[in-house]
Amino acid sequence: MTNHHVIQDSEKLEVTLNDGSKWPAKFVGSDPGNDLAVIKINAPGKKLAPIPMGDSSQLEVGQKVLAIGNPFGLSQTLTTGVISSLSRNIRSESGILIDDVIQTDAAINPGNSGGPLLDSSGKIIGINSAIISPTGASVGIGFAIPINTAKRILPDLISKGRVSYPWIGASIFPLIPEFSNYLGLIAERGAMLMEVVPNGPADKAGLKGGNRQVQIGNLLIIIGGDVITELNSKKINSSDDLIRMIRDHRPGDSIELRILREGKFLRINVILGEKAF
Repeated sequence: MTNHHVIQDSEKLEVTLNDGSKWPAKFVGSDPGNDLAVIKINAPGKKLAPIPMGDSSQLEVGQKVLAIGNPFGLSQTLTTGVISSLSRNIRSESGILIDDVIQTDAAINPGNSGGPLLDSSGKIIGINSAIISPTGASVGIGFAIPINTAKRILPDLISKGRVSYPWIGASIFPLIPEFSNYLGLIAERGAMLMEVVPNGPADKAGLKGGNRQVQIGNLLIIIGGDVITELNSKKINSSDDLIRMIRDHRPGDSIELRILREGKFLRINVILGEKAF
């Protein structure tokens, strides 16, 4: 397993093992939504020593971690640090929201992508993915995809070559108190539906998109649509909340939404559709 952005647009794949032997690799599947991909080599088992998998749900801030990779082409480089934060949200290179990522101050540089993030017992707890840096080099803010995320999507990548995501079929915009006051809404926070895809899950359930455009600063948005304030009785404070909660489900699942429409709260059931990146 590696990062999607590592193998994206590649014409040839090759894996170098610890003994220096090189093996042609075959693309199996990728998921831009989590910046993960799977490739395959046909090396004999005696040459392979899998890293034991850990449990990223048990991580704690301050815990020691180790990152392995090939920064700037320097193979088998090990750096150490601690977990700086958990449940961070970042955008992948394709602009897709990746949630629940691990933040670490272990030095991660270009070339570390796709390498393992280990705990102090040598178990893999994440896959190094990205850095935030004004120079492109490590400044102590690196991110890794949790291994539990990888475990969850790995079967789909191997069997189908892609990951199927639950889909509501609507474009959304975050509702914040200042914007709510401007519109005179009784809900201060939520996810506002701007457009509903014709014949999509939201449309079939009777959800309504906006009906007029307004400009706020540099943003041109569509207002007047339903505002989603809860999903299965859990509060929605932003559009990212809604995206994360929907991703916890699978296509075909039924969810209950509490919405604000024309000054009244309603509850509507939606059967999620399927969308693949």
